[in-house]
Amino acid sequence: MKRLGLLAAPLLMGQAPATSPPPSLANTSADEIVAAAPAAHWLAIDPDDIMVMDTAAGRMVVQLAPQFAPAHVAAIKALVRAGRFDDGRIVRVQDNYVVQWAAKPEDGKQVVSQPPDVRQQRVRPAPLPAEYERSAKGLTFTPSPFKDTYAQAGWVPGWQAARDAKAGTVWLAHCYGTVGVGRDMPPDTGDGAELYTVIGHGPRHLDRNIANVGRVLAGIEPHAALPRGTEELGFYKDEAQRPKIASVRLASQIASFPLWQMMDTASRSFAAVVQARANRTGFFVRPARAADLCTLKVPVREVPRGVR
Repeated sequence: MKRLGLLAAPLLMGQAPATSPPPSLANTSADEIVAAAPAAHWLAIDPDDIMVMDTAAGRMVVQLAPQFAPAHVAAIKALVRAGRFDDGRIVRVQDNYVVQWAAKPEDGKQVVSQPPDVRQQRVRPAPLPAEYERSAKGLTFTPSPFKDTYAQAGWVPGWQAARDAKAGTVWLAHCYGTVGVGRDMPPDTGDGAELYTVIGHGPRHLDRNIANVGRVLAGIEPHAALPRGTEELGFYKDEAQRPKIASVRLASQIASFPLWQMMDTASRSFAAVVQARANRTGFFVRPARAADLCTLKVPVREVPRGVR
């Protein structure tokens, strides 16, 4: 992840907390602010941290977050490179909650299709650490100007996050589009072969209980619209119901795959986006003057190769 070179005039340069948007953008919509943000306010996303999944429903593009769950992300990348997700299945779609998918099972085993408190506990050949939170050391945390029910909410560069300042820990928040690792009952932590993405109201009670490994950049809509599973917790009943995963690759493995960028959450452009979303002008009769962390999404964009 790196800051990008400047293409436009140095508008809104420097860094500021999310409570200080530029006065010139006070009555501008969030979309207009994003469109006008200078190149210096965008961060490049490493193509090796982008997972491209083609399914019966369409293409989903996922950004992985190795800075938060390095062991799990490494395991996921290894599964991708080994082709383990190819011919996998979407096994669960629970309304207002998650879409969950699983890698192709090992020979002689069935695709996972039961809740973790029902199925047999598995013994992982290489157990992974419980990467549910990490030390805040070395991370820039930009606090949200609004109260949060669960913790101190805010952002680390490019990501919705929360922290415990006293304990010195920070973690990725469970918001719409967040990607986490499915697991069995504790002490299991999962091995990356089961993944899910949130398709409903942010289930923040899951924070620090599951390894969050990234978020969906594009393609969540057709997957969120899949038929709901009829079994407990939205699992599909049988093979005929489970949408097929054709292939999963890293963007670095796909020639000419577009580059992606995320907005720098320490930039003044993002500070203005936060205020614009909390205090929507024009349509609102009574601006909320507040916002939940999960409604304050970090803007991302696809850019042609060669653009910096």
